[in-house]
Amino acid sequence: LMSLPQIQSLVCKFASSLLQWQDNLQELNELSDLIDKTIREDAPPVANEGGIIKPGYHPELDELCEISRSSKDFLAKMESKERSATGIGSLKVRYNKVSGYYIEVSKANSKSVPLHYVRKQTLVNAERYITDELKQFEIKALSAEERRAALEYKIFQEVRAEVVKRHIAIQQAGRFLAMLDCLLDFAEIAEQNDYRRPAMNIESILHLENGRHPVIEKMISGERFVPNTVSMDDRDSQILMITGPNMAGKSTVLRQVALIVLMAHTGMFVPAQKADVCITDRIFTRVGALDNLSQGQSTFMVEMQETANILNNATSQSLVIMDEIGRGTSTYDGLSIAWAVAEYLHDLKGKGVKTLFATHYHELTDLAILKPRVKNFAIAVRESGDRVIFLRKLVEGAINKSYGIQVAGLAGIPEKVVSRAKKILEDIEGKKGTSVRQLQIAETPASLKRKSAQIDLFKEPSDEIISDLKKLDISTMTPLDALNFLNRLKSRIV
Repeated sequence: LMSLPQIQSLVCKFASSLLQWQDNLQELNELSDLIDKTIREDAPPVANEGGIIKPGYHPELDELCEISRSSKDFLAKMESKERSATGIGSLKVRYNKVSGYYIEVSKANSKSVPLHYVRKQTLVNAERYITDELKQFEIKALSAEERRAALEYKIFQEVRAEVVKRHIAIQQAGRFLAMLDCLLDFAEIAEQNDYRRPAMNIESILHLENGRHPVIEKMISGERFVPNTVSMDDRDSQILMITGPNMAGKSTVLRQVALIVLMAHTGMFVPAQKADVCITDRIFTRVGALDNLSQGQSTFMVEMQETANILNNATSQSLVIMDEIGRGTSTYDGLSIAWAVAEYLHDLKGKGVKTLFATHYHELTDLAILKPRVKNFAIAVRESGDRVIFLRKLVEGAINKSYGIQVAGLAGIPEKVVSRAKKILEDIEGKKGTSVRQLQIAETPASLKRKSAQIDLFKEPSDEIISDLKKLDISTMTPLDALNFLNRLKSRIV
């Protein structure tokens, strides 16, 4: 409270309406003066223990406190006087809460006490006495102490009542100071980290030029954080389909966009060279992989529940972050779900919703051809022999490789496993067919192939048919020859 006048004199120099506060300042100044005059800085935590009110505030209280303080001097003087009068060097004048004030003499010296000593208490090794003089002082001292405690607590209650009467003004001041503290923190962080003031718009435009992740850029050491530019609108860039290998930085881009939008809406400057942020009603995120074992929910179930919440509650003014949706189930199921979710978000209520969609399903990049407001982006990488270098840069276009095997090598997977994975990938991609089923049969001894035969839901074309098709010279075929050839192929397949 004592700092309020100085704070008010400083903030009144600013033009911002947020920093204009003068209401009830006078009554708070009066309250501050009252507290400063009455309450000791070293007051005990319990009000009825005394020692709360400052000296000089209340004359009667000062007098009573002086009586309490002078009692020690009185006892010392009386003890010295009685020792001289009685000749008992071990005589003591003391006080406790049970017996009050008393003169204590040892058993050996009890025969030497004067006749005006009245026995008050007998102990094993001593006798305690009282005199008229000590009795009168006791009445005066105890009365003064009781009156002091009662008066001090009464004054404290009066001060407390003044505080209660001004509780609304105190709450208003507290809210203002909390807001001021928050804004000062915002300003300090912005200055220290080169944040810029964002522009806000109602035109559904989100443009972040050289945006950065406010947390990760502070955590990394020894390397520069790579900024990225993201532009979205409701015309042709509503859904950004982002591909790229693991560890390349897809999730970082998604999170930094969400954080920058959130920071802009709280009134903060943002970690970007330039930012134009549209008014956003909600930010939805589907990131990470978590399960809920206590509720019997798998990672995939939790993922689907979060996705359902997004699809059921997002609006055209929302921002949606989708990171690797569908990876918790089979490839075809996951791809189908991810595709359908992307379509739904694109067509939502005829307007769609701004969505950053990171995926390893490269088939989803075809949506950029099928849907007018989908654009493909990728996190750039550079290949150097068997190594892959992550450039952390978001570029337009798509990447059709996951680089998963290279990332596995970087993670410390044994070289034998990495080499085997490369061979399997080559086989799947064409050396021995295009399906894992074909690879399995190709690597199985002949004696086991017949036993391991299974019913294929999707039969692959036979090698003979493929060979015949490759030999076909369509430039010399007549339409009738072509029809006859197709008929022969049909009979062979059936």
